Amino acid sequence: MEERTPITIVTGSLGSGKTTLLRRILDTTGRRLAILMNEFGEVAIDSRVISGKNVQMIELAGGCVCCSLTGELEAAVEEIIATVRPDLIVLEATGVAEADALVYEVEDNIPSVRLDGVVTIVDAYVTIKFPQMGYTTRTQVESADIILVNKIDLVTAEELAQVEEQVRRFNDRATFFRSVRCEMDTGLLFGLGIGKRESFAAPQHTGEFQSVVFTSEKVIDRSRFSDFVEGLPETVYRAKGFVRFGDGTSLFNYVAGRAELEEFPADKTELVFIGRGLSGLRESLLQGLAGCEEQDNTP
Repeated sequence: MEERTPITIVTGSLGSGKTTLLRRILDTTGRRLAILMNEFGEVAIDSRVISGKNVQMIELAGGCVCCSLTGELEAAVEEIIATVRPDLIVLEATGVAEADALVYEVEDNIPSVRLDGVVTIVDAYVTIKFPQMGYTTRTQVESADIILVNKIDLVTAEELAQVEEQVRRFNDRATFFRSVRCEMDTGLLFGLGIGKRESFAAPQHTGEFQSVVFTSEKVIDRSRFSDFVEGLPETVYRAKGFVRFGDGTSLFNYVAGRAELEEFPADKTELVFIGRGLSGLRESLLQGLAGCEEQDNTP
């Protein structure tokens, strides 16, 4: 019987650091990897961030891999194995994916792979700010073999202990690591050899999150954009993308009220905002962003 390809699932809440961890894996591994990415929203932001790393990548955009894209996931995995023959497949799930559904899909519907393990990233900062753990986050924690408590530099030692205590209430069998920006020995994430899990009935995704996408060829005024970000409502939980300012472009990351900008090459502004009830805020968000545009951006 032909040996099945190991697959590692990386889960975590929106903005917890999944793509940062992938970048570290790609920078340190000597193995032949295939990366499967699923993004919530219409703009493929994260896949562009890690492109050009000499890895094979299939991008699953525009939905949640745990529901509407399960068929496409199986087809993508089979295509990767047939054409690339990787040593390992890493699937980064969207932050709103229910991990039990992914485990069900991999173990019951994709016979050419075996589940090597589930890695879940817990955002320490967000867990303190929003201590009530929702259903999706609970499934990610409960399904994990490894839990990486990330962003520990943003909380106190006492708060960190609270985070770990809360997480262990839902999963006391996983191996825990702590990190800042997902800095760790990534070799510890693979070769776990986890056996087949308890079978799950395929869950139904509630679709509680919506996304709003904004693109622009114009230069964005940095000060106005900063004011716009500071005024975002609490229902906008996550935002990411590229912003073209007059003095250069930046990678923009926003999680639960905390924003970061990092120099990054891009030729235009592309942003996706993710949160609850955003369909009713769509027009105001787009108008606010359009108000950040400089009207005269002639080179």
